[in-house]
Amino acid sequence: MEFSRRISSLRPSAIREILKAPSDADTVTLAAGNPSPEAFPAEEMAALAAEIFATGAASALQYGISEGYGPLRERTRERILQKHGIGTESDDLIITSGGQQVVELAAKTLLNEGDTVICEDPSFIGALNALRSYGVKLAGVPCGGAGMDISALERAFINHPEAKMVYTIPTFQNPAGEVMPLAARKRLLELAARHNVMILEDDPYRELRYDGEDVPAIKSLDTEGRVIYAGSFSKIIAPGIRLGFALAPAPLIAKMTAAKQVSDVHSNLFFQILVERYMARHDLDAHIARCRALYKTRRDCMDAALKRHLPDAEWIVPEGGLFIWVKLPDGMDGTDFCRRAKERKVMAVPGSAFLCDEEGVSGAIRLNFSLPSLEQIETGVARLGETYKER
Repeated sequence: MEFSRRISSLRPSAIREILKAPSDADTVTLAAGNPSPEAFPAEEMAALAAEIFATGAASALQYGISEGYGPLRERTRERILQKHGIGTESDDLIITSGGQQVVELAAKTLLNEGDTVICEDPSFIGALNALRSYGVKLAGVPCGGAGMDISALERAFINHPEAKMVYTIPTFQNPAGEVMPLAARKRLLELAARHNVMILEDDPYRELRYDGEDVPAIKSLDTEGRVIYAGSFSKIIAPGIRLGFALAPAPLIAKMTAAKQVSDVHSNLFFQILVERYMARHDLDAHIARCRALYKTRRDCMDAALKRHLPDAEWIVPEGGLFIWVKLPDGMDGTDFCRRAKERKVMAVPGSAFLCDEEGVSGAIRLNFSLPSLEQIETGVARLGETYKER
């Protein structure tokens, strides 16, 4: 069978493949990017779902408009404007099937095969694959402890004058967990304006801050309509509902809407209605505060466990998000380490999965602390320590 050039070289997500691998009850998974089921507002959603089926099933189970359910669009736009200062009158908002679809629609709408996108290296594998699927070249900029290294970014613009877009996760970067400072965000905007490129700001973790002060979104600083803002309900409500959103200049949202119509027509209407009613009837900020408390405890547990069992490794304690990026000692290969760790019944993701260069080698691993219990975190990190000692 002959596949298209666009898809023939595309590899499946390493994380999705790891999670499909068979495991038994004793296996500890630190490889996922999943929120904890304990954080799902299941009881409230069950009551709202029953109400929708009792009084509005005909509408909820029907086709919807591609831009998304009107009340949810309005409520989402109002929330991010009032809470985070994101959005202007010239912007519009579309509901998407998860935050990753924003990346795919932006690529479909703005990029041609052979175009260059500048992005963090390492970066979110789902976004990298979405870009690769359109034949886009990736120019990686290293993270320097505080998000994308701005000096390296300046060099990237010089080396790639053909670049059309910058893709960035500036707040609790996945996988590195870093936060781009305000001055760097302003400089990124200046460089993008100078070189006439768009910025795709992926911001799914903004609400999950455990320490420190909020840093304004790049989109909130945008005065030229140069930033596409991608948000998600996956991390603050539940990932299975597959709802995200994009905020961008209205003409661009119109084109993204047309692109979405040939992808999935519209996002799940039932869950759009349910989420809007949840936001209207319940205190979303109080729910997020409970999520923060839960995840902060697990983050601190993982940090303490790493200090006990992998004291020679390096990592930053992220101020938010769901991950700790661990740089292994002695130049160890992360892929080999994860393979040996799996034999000890603990799953982690090798850093190479997040590189712009698919053939690259990384001496790092990504660990998730939101899904496993405190006991599982301690057990899993202890097994990682045993894996290191057996080298």
